[in-house]
Amino acid sequence: MSQISVTQKLIVAGMLTCLTSSQGLLMTASKVGGKYPYNVATIPLLAEFCKLLVSSAFLYKEYKEKGRNLQITKAWSSVRLFPIPSIIYLFHNNVQFYTMAYVDAATYQILGNLKIITTGFLFWIALKRYLSRNQWLALSLLTLGAAVSQISGCGNNMLSAPVLGYLFACLSAVLSALAGVYTEFLLKKNNDTLYWQNVQLYGFGTLFNAARLTYDDIQSPDSSFWLFDLTDGYNYITWLIVINFSFSGLFISWIQKYANTIVKVYATSSAMMVTAFLSIFFFDLEPTLQLFLGIAIVCTSIMLYFMPGDLPSSTSLASATSGSKMLGAGSNEHDEEYGKLK
Repeated sequence: MSQISVTQKLIVAGMLTCLTSSQGLLMTASKVGGKYPYNVATIPLLAEFCKLLVSSAFLYKEYKEKGRNLQITKAWSSVRLFPIPSIIYLFHNNVQFYTMAYVDAATYQILGNLKIITTGFLFWIALKRYLSRNQWLALSLLTLGAAVSQISGCGNNMLSAPVLGYLFACLSAVLSALAGVYTEFLLKKNNDTLYWQNVQLYGFGTLFNAARLTYDDIQSPDSSFWLFDLTDGYNYITWLIVINFSFSGLFISWIQKYANTIVKVYATSSAMMVTAFLSIFFFDLEPTLQLFLGIAIVCTSIMLYFMPGDLPSSTSLASATSGSKMLGAGSNEHDEEYGKLK
């Protein structure tokens, strides 16, 4: 696996934050009369297909340059692992609907932040990655900061849902974290080129999203086959959403390959703060004390997580890994060192 500098990781994480923060703004701007004039389920399908095309083009370019020296694992024992993230996300999307049946939108938003701390636990348990006390505190602050920024306007019914709603919310958080952590494991388990791994991920993602739309049509026999009205109601803003989702996904897989899932969590969580802040100017969102308090907590969390941590007393190991610790593993050997630190 090629060595990636901390600067490159920071740039990609920053671009992911910008793309993610603009998603909510674009989706709001695409509404007509308060409703989406298009089938929202077509967005993930087109985004997955776009990611597949881009990854295939880069894979072809890399193959032309390196030929037989290009690292590609074609064994079925490896390929069969790549549908699993799509299956996890399929279950996650269904659990989200069940959660919304029991909790209000504001409570759902707040409970959604459970995936932050859940990702930390799975990152530690499943991937055997060491997290310092400062980093655990930082993840807790990130969860708190994201929740605090969303409290305003919740009213007296906040967090007063049935127990089943909280159970579904916890399951949703676990599935979301599991998908991210498993994808990181998948991308780092060998030295295959990222473009080949993306082709497998997004190829299966395209198939699963197409299957979901087909199932929806079977459930609603009055509607025409989804392929005939795939882009009905689309305008240039809708296509910008597709492009945004596509490149966000590509950046996420890059970060999971060359950095780690925690960096992705910070990038996307920071994007929520940026979106809320920009909404003040673009959609006349009323600024609140909770919003600015949440932003302050998230900024503190970022500084705490990425500052030199309280590693064990092995001075030589700490000095050897301090440069790459900030933004995750750059090689399999580095991952093994962190496993030993646990």
